[in-house]
Amino acid sequence: MRNRRVAVTAASIAAALSLTLTACGQDSEGGSEEKKSAGDATVGIAMPTKSSERWIADGNNMVASLKKAGYKTTLQYAEDDPDQQVSQLENMITQGVDALVIAAIDGRALGNVLQQAADADIPVISYDRLILGSENVDYYASFDNEKVGELQATYIVEKLGLKDGSEKGPFNIELFAGSNDDNNTRYFFQGAMNVLQPYIDDEKLVVKSGQTKLNQVTTLRWDGGTAQKRMDDLLTSSYAKDRVDAVLSPYDGISIGILSALKSDDYGSKSKPLPIVTGQDAEVASVKSIIAGEQTMTVYKDTRELAKVASDMVDAVLNDKKPEINDDKTYDNEKKVVPAYLLDPISVDKGNYKEVVVDSGYIKESDLG
Repeated sequence: MRNRRVAVTAASIAAALSLTLTACGQDSEGGSEEKKSAGDATVGIAMPTKSSERWIADGNNMVASLKKAGYKTTLQYAEDDPDQQVSQLENMITQGVDALVIAAIDGRALGNVLQQAADADIPVISYDRLILGSENVDYYASFDNEKVGELQATYIVEKLGLKDGSEKGPFNIELFAGSNDDNNTRYFFQGAMNVLQPYIDDEKLVVKSGQTKLNQVTTLRWDGGTAQKRMDDLLTSSYAKDRVDAVLSPYDGISIGILSALKSDDYGSKSKPLPIVTGQDAEVASVKSIIAGEQTMTVYKDTRELAKVASDMVDAVLNDKKPEINDDKTYDNEKKVVPAYLLDPISVDKGNYKEVVVDSGYIKESDLG
């Protein structure tokens, strides 16, 4: 087993000595081996940016979950600057953290700093965004990312009446994807296109811009302003005489930008209804937009549960135990298949937002007033 620099209390040492007198790591009552105390162990948490409500929540949830487990934490945000994130990680390693939880800005930019972590025997948990091109990634905690795209695309075809055949189309659709340096982007897009492509092939869905390839529809850093500009350009170039019926948007911040462009082109008026616009992360602004009848849906991912999964992974590896995983085949980071635990996302619209995000305590009802 790899040595972990976890401080152990005197009580824990006594418990460990006691356990050596019993067989197979069990006490005389047949109970399982007692877990070591976290003691003075510190976990470094690297998050992408504070400009997204979602990442602020992730950081806070990670700190709370690890604190509950007895760990100290250091939390850093790099404001979507990959070089700054590398510098922050280097500092954490120098300061002697015992584990790292990393939501990468650029999944390919961390190879050297992760080697430094490995040389210092610091385990790494890849958080939500898979770190690429490095064998020094121990585990991956995320959601079923392909399913996110499937939920978004399925919502579109159902609401357009294509799935049950109540409407034949054709309908006009435009496609947006996330940042090209985020590995999740391809999973979201692949999941969506698994659903949409047959309808595009049958010409029941028409992408009038012709932009259907992933490299044509990405949105650097998931930026809403970038998405707004692209939607403006699409409306000008492809929809002077036609209307767009649906927009596949992978993330709420992008959705808000798309909606701004649409409303500037008179969508949302009585004569020109807004198209179906998808989203992800159930951010407050987008849930309010859904309630107001603008954004149509979002995909809810309970980041409180994700933080707990990542925290449990940290606790396991620092005590030389194997974390719980449910996927050991899907997430190949080009150097290894990273064992993962995936949570299920949930489709949310005006009909179920209260039950899913309010009643669960994820969003306060007062915040949606």
